[in-house]
Amino acid sequence: MIQLPIYEHSANFPFSREEVWAWHARPGAIRRIMPGWEGIRPIEVGGIHNGAKTSFKISIGPVPQRWVAEHHSYIEGEQFCDNMVKGPFGRWDHAHKFLAVSDDEMTIHDHVDWKLPFHFFSRIGAPIMVMPRLKQMFKHRTRRINADMNRQAKFKDAPRKRILISGSTGLIGTQLSAFLETDGHDVHRLLRKTSSLHPDSDKNKIVRWDDQTGEVLEGSLENFDVIIHLAGAGIGDKRWSKKRKQLIINSRTIPTKNLSEQIAHLASPPSLFMSASAIGFYDNRGDEELDETSSIGSGFLAETCQQWEQSTEPARSAGIRTVILRTGLVTTAAGGMLQKLLLPAKMGGMGPVGGGRQWQSWISFDDQIYSIHHLMNQDDSEGVYNLTAPNPVTQKVYAKTLGRVLRRPAFAPIPGFMMKLLFGKMGKGLILDGQKVHPKRLIESGYDFEHSDLESALRDTLGRFN
Repeated sequence: MIQLPIYEHSANFPFSREEVWAWHARPGAIRRIMPGWEGIRPIEVGGIHNGAKTSFKISIGPVPQRWVAEHHSYIEGEQFCDNMVKGPFGRWDHAHKFLAVSDDEMTIHDHVDWKLPFHFFSRIGAPIMVMPRLKQMFKHRTRRINADMNRQAKFKDAPRKRILISGSTGLIGTQLSAFLETDGHDVHRLLRKTSSLHPDSDKNKIVRWDDQTGEVLEGSLENFDVIIHLAGAGIGDKRWSKKRKQLIINSRTIPTKNLSEQIAHLASPPSLFMSASAIGFYDNRGDEELDETSSIGSGFLAETCQQWEQSTEPARSAGIRTVILRTGLVTTAAGGMLQKLLLPAKMGGMGPVGGGRQWQSWISFDDQIYSIHHLMNQDDSEGVYNLTAPNPVTQKVYAKTLGRVLRRPAFAPIPGFMMKLLFGKMGKGLILDGQKVHPKRLIESGYDFEHSDLESALRDTLGRFN
């Protein structure tokens, strides 16, 4: 039987209807439910009230499209609907109904009435092109809402915080900001003088500064409970020329030192300063077991991370509790290393690189966000924390696992000299070298990982659910 172009989905949540409604009504919700593998980019986010419009860019096949939806039939606490006014479908009307089951349980029922531009294609394309994609998307939404709200519930009795985030337009900063907003925190963004704000961010909640001099150009650094510093030029974006290496160092050390000095002299400084770093601190260490007590390695990445972390000293010396976040390979289809690997992996060309014995200390995108949130809410968190999953893998195992998730072969070896030819010193530092890092202090703090094994993390971020 040919499926009609109607899609219905129901999902249960172990929270009250009021709690789940409040989560959806807050800024950041739309960012949190968008699947990373879809590459959706919001252009305008107008909320869920009648007449509010949301628009974003999405790819339908190889062609990028602009989708504009207008909200209607809003009933506070019960439902909101959106109708596509511009986009790839002939019709798209989506009703979200919030149904109470008990005081601490509820159901979201989604009803999507859709058709392709030519109704004949709707009937043919439904079971092949549209329905599988919808099932994948709504499974992701259900898991995302449950996971986020479970994490937020752990600290629901803690006071909401006023938070300032630098690097808020970057890969991690964008999702961290959205997650904290759905948790009810008052999130502000620290922007460089040339940075553009995301279109779905609050233009009234920014502080603009010159990161190379430390001068605050707009707003104030006063009266924040937490400042989270994530900004820095991408390490893997370009080949490491002498000029690029200096930019990588300067974009981390100078702004970090300037920000640290600024907050050290505030009349109302933050109680917590969290600053990014990376496991490149340990450099290439073979099979050595590494944790936060391990010594620094040698080489460009280690030296960069050491200078980066030392730049937080003014804040620490002023008595501000300081947390250093040494992040591993963040596993997300939305960016970073995995995004670069997807095309060759889907073509079956992903296999052992340079022998594949080098260790890759990864962390899921979920755990990257949740671990920062966890440490932010620990009154005794201080010093260095490795943000990596508890089970690092070799590059060969990573490639095989990715191939299994994508259902593609992963045996074609790639010689190490090819990486050096293609990427120069960056290829050696980021691809051929490795380290076996463990999140000892994070686990000791009581953090429970969302994804402790690589396959579950890859399936989640790629939408390849079992």
